[in-house]
Amino acid sequence: MDLRYTNDELAFRDEVRAFLKDNLPEEIRQKMIDGESMDKQDLVTWSRILNEKGWAVPHWPTEYGGTGWDPMRQYIFLEETQKWPAPQPLAFGVNMVGPVIYTFGNEAQKKRYLPAIANLDDWWCQGFSEPGAGSDLASLKTRAVREGDHYVVNGQKTWTTLAQYADWIFCLVRTDPDAKKQSGISFLLIDMKTPGIEVRPIVTIDGGREINEVFLTDVKVPVENLVGEENKGWDYAKFLLGNERTNIARIGMSKQRIARIRELAAKEMSSGRPLIEDERFREKLASVEIDLKALELTQLRVVAADAKRGNTGKPDPASSILKIKGSEIQQATTHLLMQVMGPHALPYHTGDADGSNELPIEPDYAATAAPGYFNFRKVSIYGGSNEIQKNIIAKAVLGL
Repeated sequence: MDLRYTNDELAFRDEVRAFLKDNLPEEIRQKMIDGESMDKQDLVTWSRILNEKGWAVPHWPTEYGGTGWDPMRQYIFLEETQKWPAPQPLAFGVNMVGPVIYTFGNEAQKKRYLPAIANLDDWWCQGFSEPGAGSDLASLKTRAVREGDHYVVNGQKTWTTLAQYADWIFCLVRTDPDAKKQSGISFLLIDMKTPGIEVRPIVTIDGGREINEVFLTDVKVPVENLVGEENKGWDYAKFLLGNERTNIARIGMSKQRIARIRELAAKEMSSGRPLIEDERFREKLASVEIDLKALELTQLRVVAADAKRGNTGKPDPASSILKIKGSEIQQATTHLLMQVMGPHALPYHTGDADGSNELPIEPDYAATAAPGYFNFRKVSIYGGSNEIQKNIIAKAVLGL
């Protein structure tokens, strides 16, 4: 299998690079380079620039705003935007609920929600995990009882990322408590302005406030907000999670972070010489780069297989392989960046009002190393923990 880019693909890559250079606001790019968190307006601004170009939802079908790109061009676009680096579109809309709606939703839902997702007019969050239902998501207890033309929803969701910004939440809810636990779940779209919804922030170890608890008390949801069939939500959730895990490898982002590590390691001194000249540090960096190259080749093989197989509507179990190794490499790069910064990383920016945990120590760029390291502990857990992914691989790939 020849995994090299064709001349047309190389020309497309150059087109993407030129677009990024000319259109991504420099202040947003610098935030990405420095490891600063994007605020809501940053992501809205970039999403609308992409949407105006017609690139906001490149992997969607063309009738819903997609580009018609083949899987290789989609991969090139994703890698180049991550390497530049540019903010990634809001995954909860673009990669999760959007594909569920255009695959399983009715025409009214497609017309109402898809254009607003592409232009980030609607900000979505994900209501899956619960205090007693994380890796075993099918154990969820949030109930939706139908009363006439609406459902009444009661329950609690947790680890709900960016719910403080959200206009809508897509939720898995139990609609048949007597059925087998995977069979009694439905997929609902809920307006976050509906009475009875409360969002409470969870402060993370890095001082951030990106995740939340969401409480739903007698929340009335129109029946027309049910996606697909009642009690078929588990099927739609598996489809959604397959999409999430494929994109979670983030090869371009890891490439960009390695380039940043090399740049900063050439500035930071160790035993009287730049850290990049230290043999043990170079050995660690080379090991991560080798793993990343192997992951890149694996991703390209998966992309090539997807192109040959076509869209089956079913998640590729190989996405679990990409999720595991991709998350491990992301964590390894944040660890290396912490090593580059050394004691300079001890004072860091937090989500608190004063913006830092203590007075800064030069250099300024060290302040985001520790929060990034702590924050990326999560990537081996979300989207289905790596332990769960190993079980999927054992069953669906190895046939054990």
